[in-house]
Amino acid sequence: MRNLARSAVKAPLAGAPPLAAALYGFALLSLVAGCASPPPAGDDVLPPHGVIGVSDAHLDPQYWIGREIDARRVVLDDQAIAAQNSRLVELDPSVHDVEQLPAELDGGQVRQWLSDLSARPTIALYDENGGELQAAELDALVASTAADAIAQQPATRFGLAVRRADLRTFPTRQRIFYTSESADIDRFQESALFPGTPVAIVHESRDGEWWFVVSPMYMAWVEKRHIAEGDARAVFEYTRKSPYVVVTGATVATVYTREMPAVSALQLDMGVRVPVVADWPADRQVNGQHPYAAHVIELPVRAADGTLRFSPALLPRTADVAREYLPLNRANLLRQSFKFLGERYGWGHSYNARDCSGFVSEVYRSFGVRLPRNTRDQGVSPALNRVALRDVESHEARQALLRDLEVGDLVYIPGHVMMVIGHDNGTPYVIHDTTGISYRRADGATTRVRLNGVSVTPLAPLLIDGAPMVESITNILRIRS
Repeated sequence: MRNLARSAVKAPLAGAPPLAAALYGFALLSLVAGCASPPPAGDDVLPPHGVIGVSDAHLDPQYWIGREIDARRVVLDDQAIAAQNSRLVELDPSVHDVEQLPAELDGGQVRQWLSDLSARPTIALYDENGGELQAAELDALVASTAADAIAQQPATRFGLAVRRADLRTFPTRQRIFYTSESADIDRFQESALFPGTPVAIVHESRDGEWWFVVSPMYMAWVEKRHIAEGDARAVFEYTRKSPYVVVTGATVATVYTREMPAVSALQLDMGVRVPVVADWPADRQVNGQHPYAAHVIELPVRAADGTLRFSPALLPRTADVAREYLPLNRANLLRQSFKFLGERYGWGHSYNARDCSGFVSEVYRSFGVRLPRNTRDQGVSPALNRVALRDVESHEARQALLRDLEVGDLVYIPGHVMMVIGHDNGTPYVIHDTTGISYRRADGATTRVRLNGVSVTPLAPLLIDGAPMVESITNILRIRS
């Protein structure tokens, strides 16, 4: 994902850490074994669905777990994860330590934040009816941000997201597209907040209906109705409460309740952590229901005046949750990633789903691992183990690196990320949230398959603009100690 006002060209890659040199050297040594062969691409071996190299077996996580030696060995323990998360906050400029923001902000800094996100678009944009946005409409969007009303030293206020909420480029629900024919990928959609996410409230829109917020992973506009404002102590104490449960399913939902609509049938996505009310009396009802068949959790709610309150809610005991973050091992990585298989692609977390970087972030979040929100930041993060491929020019050296990929490795091309799930038939396979794939058939013709969802594919035969995708790989991240 990227800002509309920015160039489509990705940011220059930073220098590779020492790990990159070591892995690259190992990959070059492995060239003596020969290059990996992609699965055959002839018409006679293509399955009816047209996704090259994929059979029903490849869509079962147990198939890939069974191919791994010592799949349950922990590859990064809790202490190492905590240290990596700390490095991320310290070193990665795309990640924000919201709790440490000063009581008063520099107005110039806030204006710069708005300018970085909500600059006047410089490319043609279209509405849902295919009409091109005119100059007056673009001017109105910029004016809606009320950048001229930013104080010299605005006070920092805090809040918690009370439900899953869209983060937007401008303070508007208007959906905008790059072409007059497309109405799928809304280019004003940036990301999403999840229930319990802390934010700093730093500015208000001209119409008073939106706040510009700083969250741990993103800065953008959010509708005020999704945020409950509270003092810093209440906000951040909530994020640290224990005991807790972690959502380990793709999504779960709280029990429906007529008595408390704010916490009724509320969606919680993978990796969301919510505190458990451990001392709730065993025979006391929660919102009209006996709690013995559920977890009693505590959720933030927004009072009528917009302030922060807390309410008990019920999660069924059948919900896919855990009492702590999952152990980070290959078996769990495979199980977690496959829980999203078949979910529709949702740019910027639209359609109540997620995009490629959101997908891998939420898989790793179920282990307590934090990743930057966007591919452009994930792939170059100075806090993560990274192999930068800008200096790996030969096709053979790149193929050798592919041979050495491990389950859970993240492979980046411009604007996209894929998670490695194993090797089969001499080629790595990936699971990724993608709009589609291209490959070359036996007759030399290029075939495009529109997937538009979380999909399993081999990596080696894929093409970008007619060239092997392997030539476009920019970085490989390995979440390991």
